[in-house]
Amino acid sequence: MAAEVAGAVEIRGALARLRRATGLPIAFGGLVEAGRPRVRISELSGTNTTSLRSLAVTSGNGLGGKAVALARPCAVTDYSESRQISHEYDIPVAAEGIRSVLAVPVVVRRRVRGVLYGALRTAQPLGDRTLGAAVAAARDVEQALVVQDEARGLLAAARPEPAVVPGPGGAWEQVREAHAALRALAPRIADPGLRAELLAACGLLTPSAPGSGAALAPRELDVLAWVAAGATNAAVAERLGLRPETVKGYLRSAMRKLGAHTRGEAVSAARRTGLLP
Repeated sequence: MAAEVAGAVEIRGALARLRRATGLPIAFGGLVEAGRPRVRISELSGTNTTSLRSLAVTSGNGLGGKAVALARPCAVTDYSESRQISHEYDIPVAAEGIRSVLAVPVVVRRRVRGVLYGALRTAQPLGDRTLGAAVAAARDVEQALVVQDEARGLLAAARPEPAVVPGPGGAWEQVREAHAALRALAPRIADPGLRAELLAACGLLTPSAPGSGAALAPRELDVLAWVAAGATNAAVAERLGLRPETVKGYLRSAMRKLGAHTRGEAVSAARRTGLLP
């Protein structure tokens, strides 16, 4: 359920960006239902009716179903008259007054996860610029879903089993890498609930240390977490999407707050105070 809510947030944002970029008066979309070959239209933008809300579009049927089946963008100039698609959804489409429509699939790891639609109430061709903007909006959703998938995978891997305490060596290194990866992903998560869950999981991976002294800024802790996992400054910069000089600045600031003179001392101090696993 949390995954569906997070995905709906991304769809909603993409529809708003699509309308701004193209000037299209109508946009709508939704995600593929789990275990079913159909898209559930959940998000509407610019519509005058609710005729499309909760509409289940089966793969292969209508314009959106065709986009799902082919895993590529599709468009028609006049929906009700088009011979390129089947017409199972003519009634709700006509109720909204839609004529020209495009449908762009959201594809993650070769699997269609949703569809974005843009539409006009007049029968006229939708040009390459409009289609390009719709494809770009779908790519944004795809990237967000990839990040969410990675985050959930890390959360599942990071949750400790009951009565199991990581031993020295490799087991702790895996915990430290998971901690660093979770912190790196958190700022990229748009859904506040999932982001909070990620940061809470980070807290589970660090020992409790009441009154632990130095308080590091989030980015300082992000950098130090990757340093603790053995990453170089260049690798940290790549993983966090920062410039190497920025990484050095965060690391120097963390060292100063922790009273450390080297990277190793900073990591040791952070572990002693419970900031790092």
